[in-house]
Amino acid sequence: MTLQQEAQQIQDCLDIECSENPEEVLERIRAIMPYISRTAFMLAEAKKALRRKKASEISNTIINIAKEQCLSAKVQNTLIDSIAEEEAYLVDWLDRLNAAATHQVDALRSILSYEREQLRINKTGY
Repeated sequence: MTLQQEAQQIQDCLDIECSENPEEVLERIRAIMPYISRTAFMLAEAKKALRRKKASEISNTIINIAKEQCLSAKVQNTLIDSIAEEEAYLVDWLDRLNAAATHQVDALRSILSYEREQLRINKTGY
């Protein structure tokens, strides 16, 4: 089933009117609750497909422009970076995680050195 087909099924369910009968209202709530998480996932998938489509169209445009040699290498690289937005985000994130881990190791080494110095002072008195 495609996202569009599933969305239509959910739309059809949500279009059903509900009475004020408490049991029917509770049943309706139970029926709709799973749609909240499902539609959130579907939205994420749809956005991913949209980005993929845009990237494909931009890529084709860049290839055509590059063939005509209308853009400098720097501009071409910038356009390509914009196409690979998701991958670039992951690279940036991993770069920052690596830096954070490095800084934490440095901080832990400083703490370890401080504790060693404290032990030495306590043993020798100075």
